Amino acid sequence: MSIFRFKVWWTTHWVGSNGRDLEHETQLLLLDTSPTGGPYVLIVPILEGQFRASLQPGQDDDVDVCVESGSTKVKASSFHSVVYVHAGNDPFTLMKEGMGVVRAHLGTFKLLDEKDPPGIVDKFGWCTWDAFYLTVNPQGIWDGVKGLADGGCPPGLVLIDDGWQSISHDEDPVTKEGMNHTVAGEQMPCRLLKFQENYKFRDYASRKAEVTEKGMGAFVRDLKDEFGTVDYVYVWHALCGYWGGIRPNVPGLPESVVVRPKLSPGLEKTMEDLAVDKIVSNGIGLVPPELVDQMYDGIHSHLENAGIDGVKVDVIHVSSIQYSMLSI
Repeated sequence: MSIFRFKVWWTTHWVGSNGRDLEHETQLLLLDTSPTGGPYVLIVPILEGQFRASLQPGQDDDVDVCVESGSTKVKASSFHSVVYVHAGNDPFTLMKEGMGVVRAHLGTFKLLDEKDPPGIVDKFGWCTWDAFYLTVNPQGIWDGVKGLADGGCPPGLVLIDDGWQSISHDEDPVTKEGMNHTVAGEQMPCRLLKFQENYKFRDYASRKAEVTEKGMGAFVRDLKDEFGTVDYVYVWHALCGYWGGIRPNVPGLPESVVVRPKLSPGLEKTMEDLAVDKIVSNGIGLVPPELVDQMYDGIHSHLENAGIDGVKVDVIHVSSIQYSMLSI
């Protein structure tokens, strides 16, 4: 059994009997050494310094290890700890023990039993994406939550997905929001235009006559007041602000530079996808590392003031090509 990266940002399960059955960009491999079950062998490619490892099919049913930095300027010819191997008779115990050793070795993550899960894990949640895609709007969300509540499945979490932010294409004037002429799949070249919500949510007026507040904050408060089960409202945003990052030279936003990526040989083995193609061809508006706190503070402080309880951070696959973009 294995887990491999079939798209730049998605993994899935895979099974086989030979080395040739392995997929490129395999992130984890569990071998059953006996037809009757066990012992089992866990093979995990890991990080070493500025390099990451993955497994892939080799010649004559061998399993190869692919090690990449993602940058033409970061090179090495030998490695000491890019794969961890752990064996045991119980696959569940094996996974827990093996990941515990990797966690102790790398020191970069925690196991589930070391974490305090957020309250949303015990809530029935609803994400707006499949219902609206980029056309998400306050009235549609209200009707969706009401429909679920009336049907006996009131949500405790509402996730407002892509479609709430102020974005534009590079050819648009900075005074024009570009959401009107984007459909699902065409928003990837757009860049963030401001930290505040777009006009659909910005123009929302409270349903309560005595409340004069407008915008995302008014909508979130109305939603929670009307539907008592809604304890959490989250919103979506991309790791770099939006799919195409931050638009350069826009007042009120931190400095950014559009950089065009080049996929590493390993990532080129993943499934072709429109989102990756758009990012490669149009680039990402990246904020310099020393200013990135301004971007996140700008986004998150506004959301916190509006009563948003958390965020879903998407488009994180750029982290595996971003270093390459800055170095090539």
